[in-house]
Amino acid sequence: MKRWLWLTLAVLILDQASKWLVLLILVPYQVIDLTPHVKLTLLLNEGAAFSMLAGAGGWQRWFFAVLALVVSAILAQWLVRLKQGCRLQAAALALIIGGALGNLIDRLWLGRVVDFIQVYIPFLPLPLFNPWPAFNIADSAISIGVILLLLATWWADGPSASPPHPPGK
Repeated sequence: MKRWLWLTLAVLILDQASKWLVLLILVPYQVIDLTPHVKLTLLLNEGAAFSMLAGAGGWQRWFFAVLALVVSAILAQWLVRLKQGCRLQAAALALIIGGALGNLIDRLWLGRVVDFIQVYIPFLPLPLFNPWPAFNIADSAISIGVILLLLATWWADGPSASPPHPPGK
Protein backbone atom coordinates (compact mmCIF):
# COMPACT_ATOMS: atom_id res chain seq x y z
CA MET A 1 0.00 0.00 0.00
CA LYS A 2 2.62 2.46 -1.14
CA ARG A 3 -0.08 5.04 -1.83
CA TRP A 4 -0.20 5.80 1.91
CA LEU A 5 3.30 7.23 1.80
CA TRP A 6 1.66 10.60 0.96
CA LEU A 7 0.59 10.71 4.62
CA THR A 8 4.16 10.05 5.74
CA LEU A 9 5.34 12.89 3.51
CA ALA A 10 2.59 15.23 4.79
CA VAL A 11 3.56 14.56 8.42
CA LEU A 12 7.22 15.09 7.59
CA ILE A 13 6.58 18.42 5.83
CA LEU A 14 4.21 19.75 8.53
CA ASP A 15 6.56 18.66 11.28
CA GLN A 16 9.69 20.18 9.79
CA ALA A 17 7.96 23.40 8.67
CA SER A 18 6.47 23.95 12.13
CA LYS A 19 9.79 23.29 13.85
CA TRP A 20 11.70 25.69 11.62
CA LEU A 21 9.03 28.35 12.09
CA VAL A 22 9.26 27.97 15.87
CA LEU A 23 13.05 28.10 15.70
CA LEU A 24 12.78 31.37 13.78
CA ILE A 25 10.34 33.10 16.15
CA LEU A 26 11.20 31.74 19.60
CA VAL A 27 14.26 31.45 21.77
CA PRO A 28 14.56 28.51 24.17
CA TYR A 29 12.05 28.64 27.03
CA GLN A 30 10.19 31.63 25.55
CA VAL A 31 6.43 31.19 25.97
CA ILE A 32 3.65 32.35 23.68
CA ASP A 33 0.12 31.80 25.00
CA LEU A 34 -2.21 30.42 22.34
CA THR A 35 -5.05 29.63 24.74
CA PRO A 36 -5.19 29.47 28.54
CA HIS A 37 -4.17 25.81 28.33
CA VAL A 38 -1.99 25.63 25.20
CA LYS A 39 1.31 27.45 24.82
CA LEU A 40 4.21 27.50 22.41
CA THR A 41 7.45 26.95 24.30
CA LEU A 42 10.69 26.14 22.49
CA LEU A 43 12.47 23.25 24.17
CA LEU A 44 15.35 21.26 22.69
CA ASN A 45 15.20 17.63 23.78
CA GLU A 46 18.35 15.52 23.60
CA GLY A 47 16.50 12.44 24.83
CA ALA A 48 13.39 10.56 23.82
CA ALA A 49 9.82 10.79 25.12
CA PHE A 50 9.57 12.71 28.40
CA SER A 51 13.29 13.61 27.97
CA MET A 52 14.28 10.02 28.73
CA LEU A 53 18.09 9.73 28.55
CA ALA A 54 18.45 13.48 27.87
CA GLY A 55 21.55 13.73 30.04
CA ALA A 56 23.22 10.53 28.88
CA GLY A 57 26.29 12.22 27.42
CA GLY A 58 25.59 12.22 23.68
CA TRP A 59 25.50 8.53 22.72
CA GLN A 60 21.69 8.62 22.88
CA ARG A 61 21.56 10.85 19.80
CA TRP A 62 22.95 8.06 17.62
CA PHE A 63 21.08 5.32 19.46
CA PHE A 64 17.71 7.02 18.83
CA ALA A 65 18.73 7.86 15.24
CA VAL A 66 19.55 4.22 14.45
CA LEU A 67 16.41 3.08 16.28
CA ALA A 68 14.28 5.47 14.19
CA LEU A 69 15.86 4.20 10.97
CA VAL A 70 15.41 0.54 11.86
CA VAL A 71 11.81 0.96 13.07
CA SER A 72 10.92 3.08 10.03
CA ALA A 73 12.36 0.46 7.66
CA ILE A 74 10.45 -2.35 9.37
CA LEU A 75 7.20 -0.36 9.38
CA ALA A 76 7.69 0.65 5.73
CA GLN A 77 8.08 -3.03 4.80
CA TRP A 78 4.90 -3.81 6.73
CA LEU A 79 3.10 -0.92 5.01
CA VAL A 80 3.96 -1.96 1.45
CA ARG A 81 2.93 -5.57 2.17
CA LEU A 82 -0.49 -4.69 3.61
CA LYS A 83 -3.57 -5.97 1.82
CA GLN A 84 -5.71 -3.50 -0.07
CA GLY A 85 -8.48 -3.11 2.53
CA CYS A 86 -6.28 -2.39 5.56
CA ARG A 87 -6.72 1.40 5.48
CA LEU A 88 -6.60 1.98 9.24
CA GLN A 89 -3.37 -0.01 9.61
CA ALA A 90 -1.89 1.78 6.59
CA ALA A 91 -2.74 5.21 7.98
CA ALA A 92 -1.33 4.23 11.38
CA LEU A 93 1.95 2.97 9.93
CA ALA A 94 2.31 6.02 7.67
CA LEU A 95 1.80 8.35 10.66
CA ILE A 96 4.36 6.52 12.79
CA ILE A 97 6.93 6.48 9.98
CA GLY A 98 6.42 10.20 9.29
CA GLY A 99 6.82 11.07 12.97
CA ALA A 100 9.89 8.90 13.41
CA LEU A 101 11.55 10.44 10.35
CA GLY A 102 10.63 13.97 11.47
CA ASN A 103 12.37 13.52 14.80
CA LEU A 104 15.25 11.69 13.07
CA ILE A 105 15.92 14.75 10.91
CA ASP A 106 16.14 16.90 14.06
CA ARG A 107 18.58 14.49 15.71
CA LEU A 108 20.83 14.34 12.66
CA TRP A 109 20.66 18.06 11.86
CA LEU A 110 20.57 19.65 15.32
CA GLY A 111 21.62 16.87 17.68
CA ARG A 112 18.31 17.18 19.54
CA VAL A 113 14.57 17.22 18.88
CA VAL A 114 12.65 20.50 18.68
CA ASP A 115 9.61 20.39 20.98
CA PHE A 116 7.27 23.35 21.24
CA ILE A 117 3.65 22.44 22.04
CA GLN A 118 2.92 22.63 25.73
CA VAL A 119 -0.47 21.73 27.16
CA TYR A 120 -1.70 22.54 30.65
CA ILE A 121 -4.42 20.18 31.85
CA PRO A 122 -6.53 22.10 34.38
CA PHE A 123 -8.12 19.07 36.04
CA LEU A 124 -4.87 17.13 36.43
CA PRO A 125 -3.84 17.35 40.10
CA LEU A 126 -0.38 15.86 39.56
CA PRO A 127 2.20 18.64 39.15
CA LEU A 128 4.59 16.07 37.67
CA PHE A 129 2.67 16.09 34.36
CA ASN A 130 1.25 19.59 34.43
CA PRO A 131 2.17 21.10 32.12
CA TRP A 132 2.32 18.00 29.96
CA PRO A 133 5.85 17.53 28.62
CA ALA A 134 6.40 19.58 25.46
CA PHE A 135 5.94 17.76 22.17
CA ASN A 136 5.79 18.40 18.43
CA ILE A 137 3.82 17.33 15.37
CA ALA A 138 6.03 14.26 14.84
CA ASP A 139 5.33 13.11 18.41
CA SER A 140 1.60 13.65 17.84
CA ALA A 141 1.70 11.63 14.61
CA ILE A 142 3.50 8.77 16.38
CA SER A 143 1.01 8.79 19.26
CA ILE A 144 -2.03 8.89 16.97
CA GLY A 145 -0.47 6.20 14.75
CA VAL A 146 0.12 3.87 17.71
CA ILE A 147 -3.47 4.35 18.91
CA LEU A 148 -4.83 3.67 15.40
CA LEU A 149 -2.62 0.59 15.08
CA LEU A 150 -3.89 -0.74 18.41
CA LEU A 151 -7.49 -0.10 17.31
CA ALA A 152 -6.89 -1.77 13.95
CA THR A 153 -5.41 -4.80 15.71
CA TRP A 154 -8.27 -4.92 18.19
CA TRP A 155 -10.89 -4.63 15.45
CA ALA A 156 -9.11 -7.23 13.32
CA ASP A 157 -9.31 -9.69 16.21
CA GLY A 158 -12.86 -8.55 16.83
CA PRO A 159 -14.10 -7.37 20.20
CA SER A 160 -16.89 -9.93 20.00
CA ALA A 161 -14.80 -12.74 18.55
CA SER A 162 -15.40 -15.93 20.41
CA PRO A 163 -12.45 -17.26 22.40
CA PRO A 164 -10.70 -20.32 21.01
CA HIS A 165 -11.99 -23.65 22.31
CA PRO A 166 -9.57 -25.83 24.25
CA PRO A 167 -8.41 -28.94 22.38
CA GLY A 168 -10.74 -31.92 22.67
CA LYS A 169 -13.94 -29.97 23.30
